[in-house]
Amino acid sequence: MLYGISYYPEYLPFDRLTEDVRMMREAGINYARLADSIWAMCEPAPGRIDVDMLGPTLDELHSAGITVILCTPTYAIPAWMSREYPEVMNSRADGTPWPFGDRQNVDFTHPGYRFFAERIIRAVMERWASHPAVIGVQVDNETGGRAVHSAAATREFVRRVEAKFGDIDTLNDVWGLNFWSHRLADFGQLWAPGERGQGGGNTNPGFDLEWRRYQADLVQEFLAWQAGIVREYLREDQFITHDTVSGHGLPHANRALIGAAMDVHAENFPHHAQGALSHPPRGTHPGTYHDPSGVHGAYQLFQRGDMARASGHQNFLVTEMNPISVGGPAHNFPAYDGQWRLAAYTCISRGANAVAYWHWHSTHYGSETYSHGVLNHDLEENRNLREVARIGHELQSAGDQLTDLDAEAEVAFVYSPDSRYLLSFEPCLPVPGTAQGDRRSYERIFDAFYRAFFDERAQATVTHAVDGLEDYPVVVAPSLYAADDETHRALLRYAERGGHLVLGIRSGYMDEFGRARWERGPGPLRPGVGAGYNLYSNLESAVPVTASGTLELDAGSAGEGWMDELELEGASPLAYYEHRQFGTFPAVVTNQYGTGRVTYVGTLPNPELGRSVARWVLEQAGVQPLGAGLPESVRCTRARGRDGETLWFLTNWSEETLRVPAPVAGRSLLSGEEVPADGQIQLGPWDVVVLAEHGESR
Repeated sequence: MLYGISYYPEYLPFDRLTEDVRMMREAGINYARLADSIWAMCEPAPGRIDVDMLGPTLDELHSAGITVILCTPTYAIPAWMSREYPEVMNSRADGTPWPFGDRQNVDFTHPGYRFFAERIIRAVMERWASHPAVIGVQVDNETGGRAVHSAAATREFVRRVEAKFGDIDTLNDVWGLNFWSHRLADFGQLWAPGERGQGGGNTNPGFDLEWRRYQADLVQEFLAWQAGIVREYLREDQFITHDTVSGHGLPHANRALIGAAMDVHAENFPHHAQGALSHPPRGTHPGTYHDPSGVHGAYQLFQRGDMARASGHQNFLVTEMNPISVGGPAHNFPAYDGQWRLAAYTCISRGANAVAYWHWHSTHYGSETYSHGVLNHDLEENRNLREVARIGHELQSAGDQLTDLDAEAEVAFVYSPDSRYLLSFEPCLPVPGTAQGDRRSYERIFDAFYRAFFDERAQATVTHAVDGLEDYPVVVAPSLYAADDETHRALLRYAERGGHLVLGIRSGYMDEFGRARWERGPGPLRPGVGAGYNLYSNLESAVPVTASGTLELDAGSAGEGWMDELELEGASPLAYYEHRQFGTFPAVVTNQYGTGRVTYVGTLPNPELGRSVARWVLEQAGVQPLGAGLPESVRCTRARGRDGETLWFLTNWSEETLRVPAPVAGRSLLSGEEVPADGQIQLGPWDVVVLAEHGESR
C-alpha cells in the first residue's frame, strides 16, 4: 500500500528538505509524487536544460525509504514558449488564444509543443528514471479540462469525420443537415466546431457528439504518446499512470480510454468534509474543487471509488485527497478529527492501492494558496499531520493485507459518456429555480440513482461496458440517452437471462449519432420495459407519487424535473403521480422479461423515491444488503484480499459513538483486537473498523 503526498520543495520560500523528509518518515509516509511543475526551472530558456535540481530531493527521500512517482512536467509551460512560439497556445471556442498565466493552456496536439514536451520528458527520464527511489511515472496532470480548438485540430476533426462517414451525402443525412439549410456540398464546408454557449457556432447535436468523442480521443492519444516515450526508460518493475479527476471528471477525459493506455490507473479525490461528510447527507452544499455538483455525504467517496473502476482496472491509486482543506480562499473546511482516516480507509475498501494527500505543505503564493497541504503556512505540526501519522502507522502493519482488494458489488451502473455529452449539449433538466438548461443533467440523473442504491446499502461498481454484466444481480443504466442498437440489445439480453435491469429517464431516446429515434419511447428498450410514451414534460416543482402494487414508498417520495407520460403495454405499475393532469400516468413500472425483469423510472427520483425503488429492486433480485438493521450512519462493505481473505469495513459517518454487532468473528486489522461472532464493535465519531474474517457469517 502506497501512502504519501505530493511534494513541491521548489515552492518553499527556503530549504527545509531534511526537516520535511524527517517529518514524512515519522508520519509513516512511504511515497512522494514529484516534479509536475518544474519545466520553467529546468528549462529557463529554449534548449538550456538542467534537471539536476531533482537529485537532492530524490536522494533524501530514498535515504528515508520513501519511494517516488516522478511526473512529466508538461501541463504547465515556461513563459518563453508562449512568447517565442505563440502558435502552440490553445484557443478558446471563439478563436481567441488562451493567454499565459494559467496552466493547461497549450494545444497539446501542436507539433511545436510536442517537440518541446518530448525534449523535457526525455531529459527528466534519461537522468532520473533509473534512480532507485523511482517506482513509477505519472504522465502529465489532470488532462482534459479544455477542448483543443486550434485550426490544426479542427482540420484533423474534419478528416476523421470524412473517414467515418465516407461521403458527404451520408453525413448530411445522419446529422440532418437539411435543417436550417446546413446541407454541405463537401467536407471542406464543415464549420468551425464550438461548444454551445461557449462562444462557438455549432448548434447541431450530432456534430457536437462527434466533436466530444474526438476531444476524448485526443486526450488519450496525447497521454499514450507520452507513455510511449517514458516506457523507453523504465525498468520492468516500474509503472506508468495518469491522474484523472474523480467522479464525473473533466469534460474531455474518458477514464475508460485513459485507463486502457496506462499500467496503473490513478484518480484525484477532492471531497467535502465536516458536516458535509455525514450520512445521511445534511442540507445542501456548494460544489467543491473540481466538482460543481454539490454531491456530499458519505456516498461521494464510495461513488468516486466505484467510478474509478470504470477505468478497466480493479485497483487504482488515489494520488490526491484532502489534507487540511482543498478549495479557494472562501472554502476552508478542515476535516473533523477522524474524517481523514475514515476517508482513507473508505477509498481502500473500494480498491485503492494508494492514498495520498495533495500536498505536503501549503503554498505561500500562487492561485492555490488556500488549497492547503498537510502542513499549513506555518509549516508546523497540526491535527491533520497527527491523524495522517496515525493512518501511516496503521498501514505500516496492515497495508499489505489491504493492497489489491477486490471490492464486492451487487449492482453495476452503466456509465455512458455519449449520453453525458449529448445531455450537456441539449440538457433535459433545468438548473433548479431557473429556466436555463442544466449542462450537468446526466450527472444529476446518475448521482440520484447511485445515491438511491447507496442509501439502501448496496455495494456497487461502475462500468462503461455492457458485456460481462451477468455477474451482477442488478444493472442500472440511469440515463442511456445515446447508444446504438447493439448496446440496447445487450442490456435486454441481460434481463432476459435473469438479471434485473433498471432504466432511468431519456434511456433509448437517441441513437449513436445524436438523432431522436423515429419510434415511440423508450425506443429499442420498449419491449423490455413493457410500456411506452410519446409525450413528456419538465416538472417545475416536485410531484408526489403514491404506491401501486408491491412497492412501499418512503414518506415524501416524489418525482422531480422530468416525467414521461408512460402508457402500460404489459408492465405493472409501481407508483403513480399525485397530480390532476398527470395522475393517470405511472411514475415507475416493472416488467417480467424472459427470466429476468426490467424496471423503468419515468422521472428523476428524489432521495425518498429513489431509495424506495432501490429497496424494492434489491428485494426482487434477492440481494440482502450488508449491514441491514445497523444505525443509518453506519455503512458495511466487504472486499476480498489477494490471498482470498474476506475483509469487512464498518464505517461511522456521524459524530455519535455507536456500538454495533460484529458481522462475523474476526480480527481488527487496525487494532489487532479479536472480535467474537457474538461480540460488539464500538465505532467512535467518524470511525472505521476493518475486520479480517476467520469465522462463518452470522
